[in-house]
Amino acid sequence: MAKHDQFDDFFGDDDSSPVVDTRADGRLLRVPLPRLAPNQVNPRIDFGTEDELIDLGKSLLRRQIQACPAVSRSAYLKLWPDHAKSIGDVDYVLVTGERRYRGATAAGNPTLNCVVDDGLAKDRKTFMDAVVSENVDRQNFNPIEEAYAVQALVTEFGSNRAVAQHFERVDGWVTQRILLTHLAPDAQDLVRKKAMPLDAARSLGKLARDNAWDSPEQLAWWNNEQKQRATASANRSAARKAVKRAAKTLAAPKQLTTAKPDETEQQADPFYGRKTLTVHGGGDAANPSAPSETTHQKHVPDPRPGSQPAETTAATAFDSWHSGAALMDAAISNLSPSERSNFILRYFHVSSGVEAVIEDMRGTLAAEDRTSLAVILQQVAHGLQR
Repeated sequence: MAKHDQFDDFFGDDDSSPVVDTRADGRLLRVPLPRLAPNQVNPRIDFGTEDELIDLGKSLLRRQIQACPAVSRSAYLKLWPDHAKSIGDVDYVLVTGERRYRGATAAGNPTLNCVVDDGLAKDRKTFMDAVVSENVDRQNFNPIEEAYAVQALVTEFGSNRAVAQHFERVDGWVTQRILLTHLAPDAQDLVRKKAMPLDAARSLGKLARDNAWDSPEQLAWWNNEQKQRATASANRSAARKAVKRAAKTLAAPKQLTTAKPDETEQQADPFYGRKTLTVHGGGDAANPSAPSETTHQKHVPDPRPGSQPAETTAATAFDSWHSGAALMDAAISNLSPSERSNFILRYFHVSSGVEAVIEDMRGTLAAEDRTSLAVILQQVAHGLQR
């Protein structure tokens, strides 16, 4: 029993359980490489380049911190008796650590530290779980290796759901990975090289499975998919640029066109404190102040009821009723924020429905401008829902 001292209670480590010698299983051994073999069910096939393996082997020769889990030859062959010839006349078979084995071999290391535990070979399910789980959890597999690893687990566990539950994932996590096993070798190489994104690879895997596509058919689909993705990307880029242009246009201050200073006289509005512009044109050259047929006045419209002179109608008080842009400029300039909101909302109240609104907003806009407007309206909708 371990000695108890006054610090044990403070640190909470007053456990007096003895250290257990796990032999014959759980033995840490330094195994000569000729007496050791990798298992034949490892889904991993990419172990790095020769130079990378040599560097790993040299590192292991200096210090091997992590031992490789292994089982005895007899325990392994109880699970896969047909592997006797492929593993050769060795004493132990690796469960994981084949990359370390290859690195040690490449660098000429004589031995590899292993922990032997025949409990990992209790049955195929336990062995495959040990082979696959570490690599899946650490994301050491590339997507294709992971696909075949998950497929091997499904074979041993009996169903997609059983594997999903084992890894505490949804069923779709298993299905998405197994789809990659339906890809032809050429398509799988594209996935390994990251030349085909996973979402496209899974879509292609489903199509290949459902339609029994061969390699040329799969590659033809991918070539067409690349063109569609390039077009969609170009359209998104154009839309973003259009939105930026539209945003600059909306942010730019409206410029009111006025006559030259010597052709105008300013009159103060007693209610708002603004100035109205009276523009003179034509008239007698000898008497410029004399009115003529071309003399006219431009007034900023006053929304107050009854504010217009009795003899002046709405049509004559504001001569831009036939210009939607001028009318909106006047409204935005003269209405308070709450009244601007009422002004805009009123349009939707009096419109005859969504199709009428679409038709009004479509107007004579070019396709690019319609796209910009649609994006802006989507942003407006998102903002309204916050």
